[in-house]
Amino acid sequence: MMKELLGTSNRILEVDLNESKVDIYQVKPEERRLYLGGKGLGLKLLYDRLKPGTDPLGEENILVFMPGVFMGTGAPCSGRFAALTKSPLTGILVASSCGGSFGMNLKTAGWDGLLVRGKAARPSYLLITLEGVEFRDAAEIWGLDTVETQVKLDEKRAGMLVIGPAGENLVRFANIASGDRFLGRGGMGAVMGSKNLKAIVALGGAYKITPLDQPAFDRLKKKAAAYINRNRFTGNLFRKYGTPANVRPCLKANILPVNNFSDGSHAEALKISGEETQKNHKTSHHTCKPCTILCGKKGTFGGEELPSPEYETVTLLGSNLGVFDMGRIAEWNRICGRMGMDTISAGGTLAWVMEAAEKGLVRSDLKFGSPEGISQALLDIAYRKGFGGEMAQGSKALSETYGGTSFAMHVKGLEIAGYDPRGSFGLGLAYAVANRGGCHLSAYLVAQEVVLGLLRPHAVRGKADHVRFLESLNNCVNSLQTCLFTLFAYLLEPPLTKYTPAPLLRFLMQEMPQVAIPLIDYTLYRDLWSAVTGIKISRRDFLEAGDRITVLERYMNTREGISRVHDTLPDRFLREGRKSDPKAYTVPIEKLRSTYYKKRGYDRNGIPTPTTLKRLGIAVSSAAAPIL
Repeated sequence: MMKELLGTSNRILEVDLNESKVDIYQVKPEERRLYLGGKGLGLKLLYDRLKPGTDPLGEENILVFMPGVFMGTGAPCSGRFAALTKSPLTGILVASSCGGSFGMNLKTAGWDGLLVRGKAARPSYLLITLEGVEFRDAAEIWGLDTVETQVKLDEKRAGMLVIGPAGENLVRFANIASGDRFLGRGGMGAVMGSKNLKAIVALGGAYKITPLDQPAFDRLKKKAAAYINRNRFTGNLFRKYGTPANVRPCLKANILPVNNFSDGSHAEALKISGEETQKNHKTSHHTCKPCTILCGKKGTFGGEELPSPEYETVTLLGSNLGVFDMGRIAEWNRICGRMGMDTISAGGTLAWVMEAAEKGLVRSDLKFGSPEGISQALLDIAYRKGFGGEMAQGSKALSETYGGTSFAMHVKGLEIAGYDPRGSFGLGLAYAVANRGGCHLSAYLVAQEVVLGLLRPHAVRGKADHVRFLESLNNCVNSLQTCLFTLFAYLLEPPLTKYTPAPLLRFLMQEMPQVAIPLIDYTLYRDLWSAVTGIKISRRDFLEAGDRITVLERYMNTREGISRVHDTLPDRFLREGRKSDPKAYTVPIEKLRSTYYKKRGYDRNGIPTPTTLKRLGIAVSSAAAPIL
């Protein structure tokens, strides 16, 4: 019979692979209040333990896995967990979110998180139960791909984290699989591989998670589900077509990545849209659990049922390579999944190689518009075979070795996601200042600038305000933890936003963000969190937690040497127009960045000021002084 766990257990497992030792950390009430859970709490635990200058692939690096407060409660779209570490691709902090089954099993085994440090003496895996952690030999599964590994380790009720050959071979953008969901970005799989850690298996089902205020939670859950179901994005477009529903609006706005971001549109682009994929490949639901939006899809590709590629994959491994064949893209997605590699960085790296070969900088048969050789190139990367060993370092390292830095499409070493900021200046700023590098999810201004039409894409005014707000709110969402797509429903469906006349809403958002942003109703997130934890905080304190998480992550990055010079975009976005544009748009990053620093409370070099750190209660010791 399952035991009842009220709210959160507040127990974190700390595993030392060097000593095969396990400790239990008890989360303090103040840590929960200030950092919420999920990403935020994981970041605070990492800050207290990780020394500046730590080698990402060294024994002292730490992997953090954190199911959020919502996990196990049945809240809509709550089957997600966070992971954090220092990235071997970028050399700075990286956080990721995943919808696989590991988080639910860890939480219902009675644990609110897992920290792993050290290096096992031989290939190993961990088995986590309500009693604690067992250290097991992984010799028989070392070398297997992510699917084979999970089949081999299958146990009743198990949730798993596994790496494939890419992680074992320390590919700098190797990911971690949980089912067929992934902790995708920044090379977390390589960190696991560097620790001789093939897998982590959690056996859950020991506890039933019960919110502390069940009546309030039930009422709020019903309201949240209603918002999701009636919203035109979460209840219709994403539910029908998945994330490739974004292809059509991005094509119309001229922000689709084509041939290494050399252009923003292509005559064949609709072939990779969600609508066409549904029609041609008979897609159906294949989602995270529990989920209300149902954006994940599977379909028939080449006569075989496979996960249907997400938007980022159909663009980075599709249009950005000049390929619009969904069958091929699905196959490359499968290779990346089984090898354990991030499709965004893989696609960005392949695109750099194609352009570098055109320009005579490297020797390669890979060409834009041709699928030939791509499958083998992906396998060569995973196994570090031939030139694949160099591609395994990512586009930044390649360009520094061979030249071509102007068309290496990354920020801080992390390859850019599938949106061209020359058609979305707010997103350009978000890319430039994002804490983990070229990330679209830190502040997804594409929604306001392209999808909703609330902000003028090529305006500068107000963009810093919106980036600052969304960074903080998104960090709150990733700390609860729930799906970022709920933002469409929870922010657009409340009456004030829903019934404000569109022209007035556009005017306020663009011209008076200091008035519009405080009127945005995000209290459903806060109220659900309070119902689960029993902790009451104000609307202001909730958003300030997001500020605190954003600034702490930034401060930790400045200890690794990050400053203003790194908060920029690839030269292509700053100096090159596109033939498909009516005029040669480039992103005015200098003005956007300076305004953002002032709004965020950073000095002119992008370092959080002592006043900002003190206001947010971020303790600074002499050992934590910036390394500049």
